[in-house]
Amino acid sequence: MSGGTLKALAGSSIVHVLFAFLAMGSWAVFANRMHPMPRPLISGIVQGVLSGCLTLFLKSAVEALSRRFAGFTRLWVPPLIACLGSATILIVIHALSGTPEILKTIAVPLLVSSSYATIYNYSISGGRHRSHGR
Repeated sequence: MSGGTLKALAGSSIVHVLFAFLAMGSWAVFANRMHPMPRPLISGIVQGVLSGCLTLFLKSAVEALSRRFAGFTRLWVPPLIACLGSATILIVIHALSGTPEILKTIAVPLLVSSSYATIYNYSISGGRHRSHGR
């Protein structure tokens, strides 16, 4: 595989969504493995779809939220809102779908998405909270 092909795959939204689906869906199956089938499989599919969707929209949400805040709040409010929104969506959808181990199921995906939101938000904020005319 050439460097150009690898770079194109790494930048592809479809690849990111598929990776999120497979990685976090697999985690959900593992987290629910002690329950009878098809519960672990359903939990995995639900989490995979949710992770794929959240991956697709998290970047845009953080960018939009970051533009709404200034100063120090720009660094922590956008990822906090993104994290709370993600947690709410994950809990509600998993509860509605009958996922047995909701907290175990969402722990890793929420940690990953919250870390991403925090790091990405910091990278696009670029220290602007300190640039008041200096």
